[in-house]
Amino acid sequence: MNNLVRSCGDNQGFICPALNTLFPQGMGTWVPLVASLADLVLILVVGLLLRKLAQRIIDRVVRRAASTTLPARLRGRTLSSSEEAALLLTERRKQRAETMGSVLKHIATVVIIGTTLLTILSRLSIPIAPLLTSVGIIGVAVGFGAQELVKDFIAGMFMLLEDQYGVGDVIDVGPAVGTVEAVTLRITRLRDLDGRVWYVRNGTITRVGNESQGWSRAAVDVPVAYDADVPAVRELLQRVAAELWEDPEFRDKMIVEEPQVFGIEQISDTAMIFRVSAKTLPAQQAAVARELRIRVKSALDQESIPLAAAAG
Repeated sequence: MNNLVRSCGDNQGFICPALNTLFPQGMGTWVPLVASLADLVLILVVGLLLRKLAQRIIDRVVRRAASTTLPARLRGRTLSSSEEAALLLTERRKQRAETMGSVLKHIATVVIIGTTLLTILSRLSIPIAPLLTSVGIIGVAVGFGAQELVKDFIAGMFMLLEDQYGVGDVIDVGPAVGTVEAVTLRITRLRDLDGRVWYVRNGTITRVGNESQGWSRAAVDVPVAYDADVPAVRELLQRVAAELWEDPEFRDKMIVEEPQVFGIEQISDTAMIFRVSAKTLPAQQAAVARELRIRVKSALDQESIPLAAAAG
């Protein structure tokens, strides 16, 4: 037993003693070397297996979170705009889950492979304390020098997790308002109404107004003369709202609920302002509002009801 201890030296794991029992005593000079190499290979294999296992677990979680199975009732037929919007939200959830899965896999790879390499260096009797100290100092220096970059990435991760906006959404981020064309962990790319492209760092976004998430609302204010017949104007606006709701070009394609007439919103000595509101699909509020204005103007002209601006 003493010879076995002297032969294996500091390598008192199970590999070196097992090799000593298998091979003749005359071959004991190279047994510790073989055992050390076997230890290193085993550590590396275990590290790679753990990395593969972590990636498989992350992939399974991502697939479950990004499930986009089309319901049986929607298969084989043309989808309405509301159903297409629901599927679009599901697709956005899938993209968000895949992006976060990619980030998690990179983090898992760095942690597992880094730990494996440090363990191998320790088994080779290479002091890792100075290495860890140097890496820590470099990390602190890089952290101070790249604070804005780290801030952008952290903000981008939370933005994806919370689904604040996605590609195709119309958003207001303060300095720019436009349609989202691309989203990464560092920047968001927008295109405004003039065609100008904005690159906004995620870390600089302090608030976001999303006009395309879930649903939108089109509100049209109708100013009429002070002496107009209030019940007649209200009935006319309700008729316009009902006609728009019954129009197949707008119902379920742009409008999700029947438009409502809220009545008089404001009143002064020269005008009364009625408000008509319609709940629309995301980013369709402008088109619905334009159509409402056209129909209201036509109906008012037919009934000879003047707008406040035209009132004498």
